[in-house]
Amino acid sequence: MSLLWFLVVGVVAGWLAGKLVKGGGFGLVGDLAVGIVGALVGGFLFNSLGISAGGGLIGSIIVATIGAVVLLFAVRLIKRA
Repeated sequence: MSLLWFLVVGVVAGWLAGKLVKGGGFGLVGDLAVGIVGALVGGFLFNSLGISAGGGLIGSIIVATIGAVVLLFAVRLIKRA
C-alpha cells in the first residue's frame, strides 16, 4: 500500500472512530494520528484473534476503525482513572 493510501486510511478511520466514540472528529492531524495508531492496534487485535477483514481498502479501513475505537475507549478509561 502506498503512503498516500496509508494516510487516507488513517484519516478515514480516525474520523469514523471520532464519530462513533466521541461524536465528532479531532481535526485532520488528530484524525490521522488516531487512525494510524488505531490501525496498529486493530492489526494486532485481528491478528491475535485470527480474524481476517479481507484485503483491500475497505478491509483496511474496517480494521483501522475498530482499532481506533478500542484506542479511544482505552484513552477515555485512563483519563477517568
